[in-house]
Amino acid sequence: MLATRSTLRSSIRAGDYTRRRSVADSDPKHSVSVAAAVVDDSGRVLAVRRRDDGQWEPPGGVLELGETIEEGVVREVYEETGLVVAPDRLTGVYKNMRHKIIALVFRCRVVSGSLTTGTETVELRWMRPSEIRDHMNEAFATRLLDGLEAKAPAVRTHDGVRLLRV
Repeated sequence: MLATRSTLRSSIRAGDYTRRRSVADSDPKHSVSVAAAVVDDSGRVLAVRRRDDGQWEPPGGVLELGETIEEGVVREVYEETGLVVAPDRLTGVYKNMRHKIIALVFRCRVVSGSLTTGTETVELRWMRPSEIRDHMNEAFATRLLDGLEAKAPAVRTHDGVRLLRV
């Protein structure tokens, strides 16, 4: 239920707001991540294979406190692939319910650099749209496929592997 101004005023007067706020402050918060659907001139998207678990996914990671969202996308792609990218547009917002992560995914184009693995990646691959679902779980495949669509950003929820139908 959404609180109205009058119910908020009543709650504040009754001291409920203070109790709710202290509970909210002790609850875990979300982490914000950024990822890229890097698209080449042939319509392929770039995927990285992670060093820690061997899984394929879009390049990306945790947004650092002192950087803008776009700076975070550019930094993560460079660290994992050696490519400098320019974010073109937001293509999706994804919430991982299990790990409490909000991921912002941007369609990007390559500006410069050359493909090279980083400390977090063991392999890089340009994938055709038809190959994506064969190499990664639904939650990550959907991010790349949404990045190829020319529509409003997708807003989706998943459990780390599968999309949740809510």
